[in-house]
This record gives sequence, C-alpha cells and structure tokens, in this order.
Amino acid sequence: MDYALNYEEPLLWEHRAADGCGVDFEPLKNAPLKTGQPARQTIGWPKLKEPQIVKHFVRLSTKNFSIDHGFFPLGSCTMKHNPRLNEKIARLNGFANIHPMQPEETVQGALELMFDLQNWLGELTGLRGVCLTPSAGAHGELAGLMTIRRAHELNGQSHRKIILCPDSAHGTNPATAAMCGYELRVISTKETGCVTVENFKAALGDGKDVAGMMVTNPNTCGLFEAEIAECAKLLHEAGGYFYCDGANFNALVGKARPADFGVDVMHINLHKTFSTPHGGGGPGSGPICVADSLKDYLPVPCVVKTDQGYKLETIEDRPSSFGRLKGFQGQFGMFVRALTYMMSHGGDGLRQVAEDAVLSANYILSKLKGDFYAPFGDRTCMHECLLTDKIQKEQGVTTLDIAKTLIENGIHPMTVYFPLVVQGAMLIEPTETESKEAIDHFIFVMNHIAKDTSDGKANEIHQNPLSTPRRRLDEVRAARQPVLKATI
Repeated sequence: MDYALNYEEPLLWEHRAADGCGVDFEPLKNAPLKTGQPARQTIGWPKLKEPQIVKHFVRLSTKNFSIDHGFFPLGSCTMKHNPRLNEKIARLNGFANIHPMQPEETVQGALELMFDLQNWLGELTGLRGVCLTPSAGAHGELAGLMTIRRAHELNGQSHRKIILCPDSAHGTNPATAAMCGYELRVISTKETGCVTVENFKAALGDGKDVAGMMVTNPNTCGLFEAEIAECAKLLHEAGGYFYCDGANFNALVGKARPADFGVDVMHINLHKTFSTPHGGGGPGSGPICVADSLKDYLPVPCVVKTDQGYKLETIEDRPSSFGRLKGFQGQFGMFVRALTYMMSHGGDGLRQVAEDAVLSANYILSKLKGDFYAPFGDRTCMHECLLTDKIQKEQGVTTLDIAKTLIENGIHPMTVYFPLVVQGAMLIEPTETESKEAIDHFIFVMNHIAKDTSDGKANEIHQNPLSTPRRRLDEVRAARQPVLKATI
C-alpha cells in the first residue's frame, strides 16, 4: 500500500497502456527487411503518453540518494560535490557538440584542453608521461600494467611474471594483474595496516621474476605508507616498476607528488580527486601518468603539440606503444570538468583540498574512536578513517545494523566490511566539501547508535530502517534471483 509520497513505482511496461503512443512514427513504405525476417507489429516500447513517461522518471529520480541529497561518506570512493561551474563549461558549444572523428584542425581547442590537462596531471604527480584514454580507474589499472608489460617485453624481461600486492588492496588490483597474465604474490599488512620494508622484502625475494608492485598510497586502511619510498628503491634495484593505485590521491593532491616516493605508474580517478560526476555507470575517466622511463610504452593516442598545432598520436608515431586501449580518445566531457576544477582552484586551492579532506577525517576519528573501535586509532589517518563494530558486537549490534540505522537517519552508510583485512570494517570518508555542520550531524548519529547499543536497545536497532520503501533485503538472494516486475 502507498502512503502519502512514499509510493511504489512500477516498470514502464506495467503501467496501464494509453490509447496512443507519445511518439508518432511514419510508416515505412517500400522498405523490405534486410534480415529476411517477417516485419514486427510492435517494437516493444510501452504504449504511454508523454506525461505518463515524464511522471514515471521524475518519481524514480526522487528515490535516488546522491551527494546533492545528503551526506555520502563512502570510504575509498570520494563522493564529493560536483561544482556547477564544471557543468557550465562542459556545455559550451565548442566542447559539447564535437565529434571524435572530426578533422584535427576543426577541434584544436579541444585538443589544447586535453594537452593542458595532461600537463596539469603530470605536474601534480611528478609523472610527465600522461595518457587520458582509460575510461575508469580499473581501466587505468589495466593500461598501467599493460604499459609495464610492454616495457618488460621490449627490454628482454618477459620472464618477469609476478606482481606484488598488499592483502588490503582494492579488489581490482589482483584482478587486473591476472588479466594481464601475471601471478600475484601477497604482501602481508595485517599487523600494522601498512607495507613494511620487512614484509616487502619477504614478498620480493631475489626479485628476478617480479614485474612490479601495486600499492595504494594512502592505503585502504586510511594510512599513509611511511616506508614505501624504501620499498620502491628495493623494487627498482630488482628491476621492477611501482604501480600506485590513485584512488586516494584526494589526500595528496597539491601536497605530495607520487613520483617523489618512487611511483613509476599511476592512474587517477577524475571523479575522486577532480570532482567529475561519480556513479550511475559512468562516464568514468581514469588517466594514467608514468615516469619518463615508461613514456614510450603508453597507449595511443596522447595529445602532442607540434609547429602546426595539436595532434593525436598514432601507433606509427610511437611504435613502441602497446597500442590502442579503446575507441577514440577517452571521456572528453570529464576532461573539461576536471580541468575546470583544477584551474578554478589553482595549485594553492588543490593543496587546501587535500588539507581539508584529511582534517575532516581526523576530526571524525577523534570524535568517534571512544565509542567505536579504531584499529589504527593511535595514528593520524589521511582522508578517510577506519572504525569497526568490535565494541558493539558484544551487545549483538553489527556493522550492517549500524549502516541500516544510518539510512533510517537520512545518511548514506559508509563503506562497510572493507578492507577485508579488518573484521567488521567501517571505512568513512567525509571529503573536503562537506560542512562541519553535516559532519557534526553524522558524528551525533553515530554516537547515538553507540549509546543505544550500550543501553541494550539492540533489538530496536535490528529493525532499522523503518521508514524506507524497502527495509532489510536478502541481498544475496536478490542478486541471484532478481524479481524483475513490481508487485502492486
């Protein structure tokens, strides 16, 4: 049953059909089907009028929770505000209405923008070789490892088949290594939450078969890898390359350059650090930046500047490249938004981005580590802090219960049960764009959950959320046996 504005919304096909369609098509005359199949009587579209369709999608939109709706503290995903200035610039006619197959002389402004973005990313990371092509962070990982593999192949090092990776890494890291034909060797971090020189040496061995390592810095536990420069030095001496997962660059941008602690390759999620839209399946963008030693092996095209203007490289220009990664040149609209963000902030503004993001996370950690267990609470965190349900679990309240209770209070839950090396993990990233008022409200709700738990209200907490259209779902069953039609 529906109550007030808390309503069900069926699929388009489940609405009662109108007496005509909202779109009229002229019948095709003298146009035999080239498939050899009999003509269809309908193309399968729902037969609805325009007002019905508009209301349907507007109703669905009210069910979305977004960063523009409320607090969205996903750890390791950086759900930050997308400035409307970015959208305005991306809609300029010369950017919004171009085609990737236009002659280069007709899109010189767009190519110049891409060239400038490459330079900004190179300056911020200290890695001067930049390719904008990858369509997402994981795609950037793939491009980065393929660049490393190409370098080893052309340098007679194809026997290197091992990638080192911490046990706390993002799941895409080992998956990408496997897709590139590498075997994984795990670096243990369970004792400290970080890669130590001792544990790194144990994983490296003599290093003769190691192609590289993949490490996120700051890492997935929200900590800066303090010993990573020494690990990178040992890796380089053994002939391997250091791939840095750039998921957490939001904590370093403008403050530290990854090249300075030994990084050779890095992807950057433009949505995480440079405020392009995140979610909804795209459009993603994950450029890669590489050291000078790897520039020749980058995928094509990169944008280069010549005496005649700007152009896109081809494989003929750089035959050492591993080739083309995807069709065309990447997600151009995201390039516009990211460069707009960079230029509106400037170097000092981007530095403050990192400072404010780290300040916000440490503020939350300091306020909550008394009520919740903080496995690394004795150290300063970076742009995200890590808590667990260890204290609440003694009263029967779990991380999942806490997440569902946040939903009941109008807050999107943090990332839960990740990283996997920490039991009952709650990874919280407030970002730099949230106000102190919003952060204080989150802290208040979390403290209230802790108090209710200690007061013996576990059974009440287990019922949350109470006021959402859907309450506690069997998520595993829903994934395996989805119900594709609404029950009205």
